[in-house]
Amino acid sequence: MKKISLSLLLLLFCFNLFAQENYPKDAFAPPMDIPIILAGTFGELRSNHFHSGVDIKTQQREGIPINAIGDGTITRIKVSLWGYGKVLYIAHPNGYTSVYGHLQKFSPTIEAYIKKLQYHKKSFEVEVFPDYGELKVSKGELIAYSGNTGGSAGPHLHFEIRSSISEKPTNPLMYGLDVADATNPILEKLFIYPLTDKSHVNSNYKRTQINYSKQTDGTFLANKVTALGDIGIGFIGFDRLDMAANKNGVYSVELSVNGKVYSLYDFESFSFGETRYINTLVDYDYYGRYRQKIQKSFKSPGNNLSIYKKLYNDGKVKINEGLSYTAKLLIKDYAGNKTEVNIPIEGVKNVLGNKKVVEKTDHYVIAKKPNNFDLDGAKVYFPTNTFYEDFYIDLKKGKDTVTIHTNTVPAHRNFTISFDVSKYSQEERKQLFIARLDSKLRPRHANTYKRGNEFTTRTRNLGTYTLAKDSVAPTIRTRNFKEKQWLNNYKYLSVQIADDLSGVDKYAATLNGEWILMEYEPKRNTLTYNFDDKIADQTQCVLEVTVTDNVGNTNTLSTTFYRK
Repeated sequence: MKKISLSLLLLLFCFNLFAQENYPKDAFAPPMDIPIILAGTFGELRSNHFHSGVDIKTQQREGIPINAIGDGTITRIKVSLWGYGKVLYIAHPNGYTSVYGHLQKFSPTIEAYIKKLQYHKKSFEVEVFPDYGELKVSKGELIAYSGNTGGSAGPHLHFEIRSSISEKPTNPLMYGLDVADATNPILEKLFIYPLTDKSHVNSNYKRTQINYSKQTDGTFLANKVTALGDIGIGFIGFDRLDMAANKNGVYSVELSVNGKVYSLYDFESFSFGETRYINTLVDYDYYGRYRQKIQKSFKSPGNNLSIYKKLYNDGKVKINEGLSYTAKLLIKDYAGNKTEVNIPIEGVKNVLGNKKVVEKTDHYVIAKKPNNFDLDGAKVYFPTNTFYEDFYIDLKKGKDTVTIHTNTVPAHRNFTISFDVSKYSQEERKQLFIARLDSKLRPRHANTYKRGNEFTTRTRNLGTYTLAKDSVAPTIRTRNFKEKQWLNNYKYLSVQIADDLSGVDKYAATLNGEWILMEYEPKRNTLTYNFDDKIADQTQCVLEVTVTDNVGNTNTLSTTFYRK
């Protein structure tokens, strides 16, 4: 019986291993009939998450036809101001779901389907999960047009392939997507970290940058390092694909020491639930100070990522006095191009006697416990596991202002900031909100919950927060037409809206008293109505647009135009 169980276990292990690597290479077609050139790769390090797909260039323009990569059924359609903007999800019979984001518009059939819902709900932002089989598509069928909606910084297609069951995204290049890449990853900077109070590198107890030079065989050789104790290695680098100048993420990182692999991870797949652990893969302190991401080859406290294929001693290297080591850092892209840097290390005791300095404050956070701080007029509450490790936190209270450390420490979970507003009248409170001050000390609206004498916000961003006042209503002006103008040949109406401080919260528009769909593009501050909706069925048309900001200041534009 034991032999049978062991055999089954081995069979199951082999099957899972095979299933993990056996991605269908010929099942899917490309999503566009243009050369596939990437502006972003899978697993790329973004500000607070791993990139869950690839960004395909659309020749710096919108409106390129997007096709279904395989037979399937549309299972989800979403229209939102940020995130993926206009996005489609297609479930395929082989167990995968393809995702198409930042779309300009959908194909005529899908566009009619979603507009009917928008008019029914009287909302531009909608999300719907059609019944399975309700909206079937065929391989190569037109489903949408490329755009720049949502959180996109420029026209492109965000494209994903996920497991239909687990919803885990996997690298789309695993499915045979043809992308030209003949360039080795670029190494920009190399760092070594002392990881304990007694560790040191080059007589230094802090992160130390190491110089290196290119060798005749194409590899890199670092300057000799002296160290003692547990150390870790990190780097700044990127990959560059053919016909693109973008700095993309690398696919895999391997660290070996004297021929033994200490860590190996790659971006084949990950789950959305772990993506915020990117904060532990990068040196967040360095990122907060210099806006550059050092990618670690070792695991830091709180790192629960599943991307590791091999791991010995959490990738940390123990250096003993009198011994010599050669560490090799191997950085690869998906095409197999690689960059290798060899680091000679000598175990030498630091004779300078310097010690690692820990900066102490009046407040200390224990990561695995809830932490509550009363700052006389303001309160800060950190739930359990807000942070990845314990540390001294700097908290300062000013007039209607609280400073919570600096942006050099990452928060994994939302924490709560509360202000006592009892000194303000009810009328004053209506125009007040909690704001985070940016690097130029400009207030940025934070979602503010108002309950009695207390204003509260929830956030993951450390920094300075204050009570700000907004007494000015949003502005509204016509953009592509004038009052009492004839618009016979116009395809759309465009209106410009803006708010100087707290930001636009909501808007509504009517034409001759009837609600109309105006698409909001917050990156350009525009509202657009398409005459194809056929609401304007009178010669004299009265357009009314009402916009409200985040503290309730409201403005209304009423204008007349003519159309036959």
